[in-house]
Amino acid sequence: MSVHARARLRAEPDGRGGSALPVLESDGPLALRRTRSPQPAYARVTVVGAMSAPLNGDRLAIEAKVADGARLTVDAAAATVALPGPRPDADPSTYTVNLSVGERASLHWLPEQLVSAHGSRLHQTTRVQLAGTARLLLREEQILGRHGEPTGALTTRLTVHRAGRPLLDQQLAYGPGAPGGWDGPAVLAGHRAVGQLLLADPSFEDAPLPARPLGPTAALTPLAGPAVLVTAVAADARRLRGILDDAMRELLDGLKA
Repeated sequence: MSVHARARLRAEPDGRGGSALPVLESDGPLALRRTRSPQPAYARVTVVGAMSAPLNGDRLAIEAKVADGARLTVDAAAATVALPGPRPDADPSTYTVNLSVGERASLHWLPEQLVSAHGSRLHQTTRVQLAGTARLLLREEQILGRHGEPTGALTTRLTVHRAGRPLLDQQLAYGPGAPGGWDGPAVLAGHRAVGQLLLADPSFEDAPLPARPLGPTAALTPLAGPAVLVTAVAADARRLRGILDDAMRELLDGLKA
């Protein structure tokens, strides 16, 4: 039997220079936990997997709203593993993430990796609505197959709107059923880990960053708006995280300078 679950959270200013969590609703495998934040101004929520999910046929969704002036970090305790489940005839699973960030608010959305196990079929969609003065740091990582196995079928789409206008709309597809060439030399070139790091900040309006490579398998691209996108591929999850962590530190240090 498939699982349908929706979790919700909301962050608001607490009136003391920090942020509170008046809404924190877990559901099914999406268990949300308040955790200690190393940044005093930020509330922090960690997603803890309460059961194996998503299996083919599951419908999962999570919604996070950051009110005007609030600051929130969302991370995860472990990777999400898409699995085939017991029914080979089940529909693909879906995992939908809806994020909203208000004026002068900030969201760090930093989940762990999504692993596409052999035989799984998953459609993941992330939609973000940013106010004009909102800040967003978002990381997505896809690992194509567990160790020694081929990937499942994975389609991901990331759409971001700022002040009601499109900032980014990107769709990726891997594995069985994906357009031909997805694993060819012009796309993954045999790599099994792929990731994106998006940083949207109003300060980029006055000081946009130039496009440039970040080593042999990553690149930084400025977007048509106050944002930059880092895209990377790597042989495995550890190397991918290292590339994205280095890029994150460099970008955040640059904003502080």
